[in-house]
Formats: sequence, C-alpha cells, structure tokens
Amino acid sequence: MNAGKVWLVGVGPGDAELMTLKAARVLGVADVWLVDDLVGDDVLALARADARLVRVGKRGGCRSTPQSFINRLMLRHARQGRRVARVKGGDAMLFGRGGEEAAWLRAAGIEVEVVNGLTAGMLAATAIGVPLTHRDCCRGVAFVTAHAQDGGEPDWAALARSGLTLAIYMGMKRLDRIRDGLMAGGLPATTPVAVVQSASTPNQQQLLTTLAQLPAQALAAGLGSPAIVLVGDVVALSSLAEWPDGLSRAA
Repeated sequence: MNAGKVWLVGVGPGDAELMTLKAARVLGVADVWLVDDLVGDDVLALARADARLVRVGKRGGCRSTPQSFINRLMLRHARQGRRVARVKGGDAMLFGRGGEEAAWLRAAGIEVEVVNGLTAGMLAATAIGVPLTHRDCCRGVAFVTAHAQDGGEPDWAALARSGLTLAIYMGMKRLDRIRDGLMAGGLPATTPVAVVQSASTPNQQQLLTTLAQLPAQALAAGLGSPAIVLVGDVVALSSLAEWPDGLSRAA
C-alpha cells in the first residue's frame, strides 16, 4: 500500500465555526483522527462515519498520552496508507508540539502538511473586546508560555520592558510568579489584566483586574485552565463593563 499522509490540523480553542475551510475539508476526508483533549464535540461531528477517532490528550497536571506513543500511531497509520489528521486545539504550531511532530514524521519519510488554526490568545482578546495591538497603546504582541519543558520560565522583566501586549498561555498555576516578575521589570501594579477561561466556548468565563490583584482575584473567581492571561494597556479598551475598583475603562 502507498504511504499515507499526516495533517497537523489546528481547530481553534472552541468555536467550530471559526475553523478554516481547509481544516474542515481535511477532517472530512481523514481516515484516522488523533485528537487532543480540548477538541469539542462540534468539531468531532465533522468526522466520516467510518473514521477512527483516537483520543491522545495531553493536559498539564493530568495523566497524558506519551508523545512517543502519539508519534508511533501517526507513523503506523501513515505507513499503512491512511490519511491521518492530528487534531489540535488552537494552532498546531503554537505551543502544540506541532514542530516536533512534523520534524519527526519527515525524518521517518512521511508527508506532513500543517493546517493553521486560530490560537486561543487571539480569540480570548476578541471575546472581551480587546485589540491585541493598538497604535495608541503598544508596539505589538507576544505569545508566551509560562510553562517550559525544562521547568524554567520566560524573562518576565524583559517582557515587562518590551512595550508589548502579553498573551500568556499555561500560566494559571504561576500567577504569583508572573505578577512578581512583571512588576519587578517595571510594569505598574495598576496595569490592566484580563483572564479568559475556555475562550469562544459556551463555558467561557472572564475576569478584568490589575496586575497586583491578579492572583487573588483569579482565585476568588474560581478560574483555572485552560485560560489565557492578557497583560497590557490594551486590556483597558475592553468592551466589558465589569471593572474592578480603581480601574476605569478607556474611552
């Protein structure tokens, strides 16, 4: 049998209507789906009736499918001539191990194609009416993970001095360190911050607060993963009205 192909498909953080047309087309023809935990039922509904769906979730703090096992599954099905969709929440190439998987498969002689998806950092901002960039507020945006494989963390002080909006992934267990690092780098205690949990899904929750109040307010609100932490002056442009004391929405 001729070798199959693997698509690394980003399906966004929740709302299936925000997937690309290409993602929907690829998912509709795939023989095998290898599916991450955060992929919703409305996305799974796009599978052919005879497609094989295998859940290979990887969640911080939870029992996860070993990456080596996922790699072997992709390789085995592709070598058996199947069309394989490696289905990931958000974008496959942004904190989704897509680069590692693509390199591993190509080294094994398997054809790989990436289908990009909207990342949670973008949709979290949109969900609360925040532009990630604005000529009056910032020079750009940085997508940052607070959870590194080696246990390290970003240079928060350097990010504080960058003038960029920060969209922080996988940071809910490190809010104290994020706050302390950014304030040590010079960000004011009153810097606007938003936390958006489960962005673009029916379970979405959000919090508008300040950098100093971030850990306590997030804990009081009961927010947890998956969530994005947005930091920067653009957060003050949010269209939401639920602002804490001492922080006024920008006009």
